[in-house]
Formats: sequence, structure tokens, C-alpha cells
Amino acid sequence: MTDAPLPRRLLAEFLGSAFLTATVIGSGIAAASLSPGATGLQLFENAAATAAGLFTFILMFGPVSGAHFNPVVSLVDAAFGGLRWRYAAAYIPAQVGGCIAGAVLANAMFALSAISISTHHRASSAHLLAEVVATVGLLLVIFSLARTRRGELAPAAVGAYIGAAYFFTSSTSFANPAIDVGRMFSDTFAGIAPASVPAFVVAQLVGAGLAVGLIRALYPDLTPEEAKDAVLPHGEASAPATR
Repeated sequence: MTDAPLPRRLLAEFLGSAFLTATVIGSGIAAASLSPGATGLQLFENAAATAAGLFTFILMFGPVSGAHFNPVVSLVDAAFGGLRWRYAAAYIPAQVGGCIAGAVLANAMFALSAISISTHHRASSAHLLAEVVATVGLLLVIFSLARTRRGELAPAAVGAYIGAAYFFTSSTSFANPAIDVGRMFSDTFAGIAPASVPAFVVAQLVGAGLAVGLIRALYPDLTPEEAKDAVLPHGEASAPATR
């Protein structure tokens, strides 16, 4: 169980979110340059880099903050008693700020304007349904491992799920309100237009609500005592519901 003080946790969430967003956007920029006109290959390159990056970032920052990098993960963790609500409220601005910083960094690394607002509109009904599905799946992966004491598998499992979801969802699986915001600031392969972001966030929150119900239905027998010892993905230990 991580016992790091809140400032260290917030630094880890900020840095992890920044690395994640820089990976998503930077690999998208690189893929568009390396494989011009080959959209499928570009998506594969983007997905592979993101999956590998997630694996390593979770290992890097998990022992400090739990390596959430995602407001819906923090909110669901708090709902299950694994994270104090005040910590969840503090994590979210750090995650959003980190994602914005990562987008600016990725733009700069490829000699683009530091901030360029995306014009890539994504909020069709199919994309929004895909975001609900992507978010439900991500949370089921994370919390099924937590509630069955297999949290050590989370870095590989989360990376693998996101890599697969790039292809099996029409939205390419954002599944993260903070990264929605960050990706607005890069008018590149991985960007999203600001007008699409509110609908994406709503879809992800709907997915989070559905995931909470499904997790409780699938794993109803975890007692508060057992929860004390259940290792959450990314190293954060679940705590009693009274925490």
C-alpha cells in the first residue's frame, strides 16, 4: 500500500499523465510522418507506443500514487473506498494539468506550435457509444484485478487492453476525461476538437457508472476486511469503505 504524502502523489499523477499524453500525441505525429497515407499502419504504431508506454508509466509511478492518470479511475477508486475522496478531488486537476503539459511537450518535440487547437471532430453517436464501451472495459480490467488480488498484472493488462481498444472501438478508446482535454491542444493525428470533448466526457462518466454496477455485480463478496489487503492496479491498496 502506498503511503506517500499527497504532494508526492500529485507530482506522480501530473508526470504520469504528461508522459502518457506525450506518448499518445508524439507517436501519432511520428506515425503520420513515417507512414503517410497509411491510416491503418499509423493507428497500429500509435496503439503500440501507447500500450508500451502505459505499461512502463504504471510501473514508474504506481508505487507513489497508484498511477491512475485518469479521473474516472480515481472517482471509481474513491467510490469503492480505495482512495480518500479528498485525494480523488486533488488527483483530477493534476491529471488534467499533466495531460495539457504532455500535449504541449509533444508538439514542441516535433517542432510544431506549442499549442494548436485540434479540428478533429469525433463526437458521432458511434464514437460516444464506443467511449462508453471503452471506459467500462478499462475499469473492469482494473478493478477485477484489484478485487481478485491480481494487481501485479495491471501494468501489462491495462496496456494490452488500451492497445486492443484502439482497434475494436470506433473512437480509438480515449476512456479518460483528462486526456480528452489534453488532446484538444494538438491539431495532429491524435487530436480532438474542443466541441467534441464535453460529449466524450459525459460518455466516459456514463461508462464509469455502468462499470461500478457491473463490478459490484460480478465481485460482490469482497468484505471490508478483505479490501484492506486487496492490491489495486498500479500499486494503490484498497481500503475499507469507512476510509
